[in-house]
Parts: sequence; structure tokens; C-alpha cells
Amino acid sequence: MSIHEPAVDLSQPRPDEKRRFPVFSKRNTSTATVLALLAWTVAVFDYGLFGTLLPAMEQEFGWTAPEAYAINTWIAVGTAIVCFGIGPIIDRLGRRKGMMTTIGGTAVVSGLTALIPTGIPFFSNAMLVVVRSFGGLGFSEQAVNATYMNEVYQVTEVADKRKRPGFHYSFIQGGWPLGFLLASALALAFLPSLGWRALYLMATIPAAVIVWVIARKLKETPQFELHHKLTELEKHGKTEDAHALAHSYGVEHSSAAPLKRIWEPHLRRNTIVFSLAWIVNFFGITIFSVLGSSVLKNAKGVELSDAFWMLIVINLLAYFGYVFHGWLGDKIGRKRTIIGGWILSGISFSIMLSPIATSPFMIILTYGAGLFFLVGPYAAIQYFMAECYPVSCRATGTAFIGAMSQPGTILGGAIFTAIAAGAGTGAAALWVGALGTLVSGLLMIAAKPPVEALMEDHPHDVV
Repeated sequence: MSIHEPAVDLSQPRPDEKRRFPVFSKRNTSTATVLALLAWTVAVFDYGLFGTLLPAMEQEFGWTAPEAYAINTWIAVGTAIVCFGIGPIIDRLGRRKGMMTTIGGTAVVSGLTALIPTGIPFFSNAMLVVVRSFGGLGFSEQAVNATYMNEVYQVTEVADKRKRPGFHYSFIQGGWPLGFLLASALALAFLPSLGWRALYLMATIPAAVIVWVIARKLKETPQFELHHKLTELEKHGKTEDAHALAHSYGVEHSSAAPLKRIWEPHLRRNTIVFSLAWIVNFFGITIFSVLGSSVLKNAKGVELSDAFWMLIVINLLAYFGYVFHGWLGDKIGRKRTIIGGWILSGISFSIMLSPIATSPFMIILTYGAGLFFLVGPYAAIQYFMAECYPVSCRATGTAFIGAMSQPGTILGGAIFTAIAAGAGTGAAALWVGALGTLVSGLLMIAAKPPVEALMEDHPHDVV
């Protein structure tokens, strides 16, 4: 059977007929896992290049440090607009086409960034903001991954992936530090000789290759195939047939728009809590992950070339943070894992920014611990969020909340820029980044377990 042919029995069921989703083979599961990791790593490579190369781009564009931070904030505004729109599109297009859209957008954005001219102040800055705003497509790739892999691990024939989905998903979400590590390593190797434009061209090629492979090898999930059929039946006025088909698979069907569904009473609380937590947590992500080289240079006096080396080591540590938090989430619960990780991260960054951390070893140790506990819980929260929404609005929910990172980037960037201009980068990083990270952990205490959404997708499987 072709990977593009539906594997689900979409014929109208007999009365009270019970059906099960077909299993995802070991080969298809492995293909999905590898492609999701590669797609997210390359998307983050492009996303992370801007922050990594920001000090070098300041010189060519003629920005001061506050102006560079302001450009980053304006890009976040455009990124938010793109991110908010992508979720409903993925719930309509499908997981496979959604992944092609996000990583394909990354390829285009990387290539266009390399071509933006300098020396025309307003035009150059405006072009950069517009082009980099569409980097929101690449950033939204994680929402596609969380949605897709959650559904794959529900039906895979690989028993261990069904039993420990958070642990296995953590390797995929770990593409965040791998992408930043790649950006730092290639900047260290090629920035002095080739310049920043060549690095963006390097990001274009693997993204284009991955789109081609996804088109040929990636299989759609049976849950979405069913959802698509139910939507088609609704469009043709066959509401009773849609409910009968959904009932045969033991799932509930709703004709409500995905964006409306995530605000329904049983889903609203988590939508609000997750959104607020992402907003303030991205104060920390913006400052310590995206603008890491600037923080090390301006707050701790580290030379730019040394900062790249430090960030390579720090992001290697952070990758294991994903694996650890994915494993821990399966053991003690994803909610507890997220809360503890973000609180410890805020404390670690506070120590790093204090006078205690003066030696390179101490800076790497405390910065590494901060990033370990800052980004690691995203392996747990991405999967946790996907569990909290049913198939009909799963991509919309995860993408909508993911888009809240951009208001966090905007607000955090604006406050950070204002404080940095008056009190310096160190004070700004402490009161915006470290404190915001700690507060995000406290906010997650209010999140609800995903029982309602799980019951809606698999009512017979939830006790």
C-alpha cells in the first residue's frame, strides 16, 4: 500500500460495529521519528542563527546593541502572526503536509535572509523583519511534531514507544539544542572567513532536502485520516454518518472550528495556563537561548569566539536535559517535571549572573544547568499539551500555545531592552530572564491533567 493511501477503514460502519485504528509499523514509526528530529533540528538551526549571528550582523547593518534587541522584538511580532495562523491550517492539511509546509518555509526564509542588502537603513531593516517573521513557520514545526508523534505513539506496534512516549519524544524535541549547537559550531568555523550570509545559505540546503524526503517517505496518521473523513462528511451535510463513523472507532466528533474548540469549558483552563506559562518562560528562552552569545559577551565579558565555544558545550548539556525530562515525565508525571525544571532553571541563571560566577568553568556550569532545566522540560510540555487536546484541534492547540512564545519574546525583549539600556545586560537578564523562568514554573501548578481530551479520543482506554 502507498504511504499516501488511507490505512483506516473509512466506509460507513454497520450499527454498533467496533473498529480499531490500524497499527503504525516499526519501520513507519522509525521513519517518522528520524524525520521529525531532522526537521526540528534544521528549523531551529535557522531560528537560532539570528540570535547567534546578531553581534556580527550589528556591525554590517550599523546597529547599536539596543537597536539590535529592538529589531529582534519586531521580528517576534511578525513571527507571532505567522505562528497563530499555522495551527488551524495543520488541522486541515494534515500532519504530513503540515511538516512539509513548516520546514519548506524554513528553507525559503533562510535563503532570502542571505540576500537582504545592507546600507539602506529603513528598507534593509524592514526587509529583515518581514523575511525573518516567516521564520515562524520553522518555529511552528515543533507543534506539528508534538501533534504527529503523539498520534503515532498511540498506534505504533512498538510497545516501548507506547509505554514511554515522553522519553522517546524527548529525543525529537532535543532538536532545539542541537539546532543551536549547529548554529554555534558553524558560526565558529565559518563566520570569520565566509560571513553570516553563507551560514544562512547553509541552512537552506538541508531544509529543502528534508521536504523532499517527507513527501516520499512520511505516512499520515490514521487519527487524522479519520478526522479528515469526518470533516468531509460534515461538509456534505452527512452529520449522522460522521457521528456513526466516529462512534465505530470509539471517539467523539465535533463540527466546531478548531480555534473555537480549544476554548470549550473542559479545555479552556489549560489553554489559558499554558499560554501564560509560555509567555513568561520565553523571557528566559529569548535571553538565555536565542541571545546567548550577547548575554555572555555583554553581561560576563566573554569574547565572542569564546562565547561560541561555551554555547557549543552548554547546548550539548541541554540536549541531555530533554532526554532527562522526557524520561522523568513518564515516571513522575509531565506536570511535576515541568514545574521543578523551570524553577531550578531560574535559580541556576540567577547564580550565573551573580558575582559568584567569574571563571569560565563556573559560567559554563551554571549557564549549562540553567539551560538544562529551561529547555529540557519542553520535551515534557510539548507532549503534555498534545495529550490535552483531541485530534480535531490538537495541532491548533499546540500551535496556538506555541505562538504565545512570541508575545513572550516581544514583551520580554522590550523590557530587557529597556533595562539593559539603563542598568546593563546583566541586570536585565536577571530580572527578566531568570525571574520569568521561575514564574513560569509556578504558573504550571494550575494546569489540569489531560483526562478529558484522552477520554474524547479513546474513551474506552481511560479508567
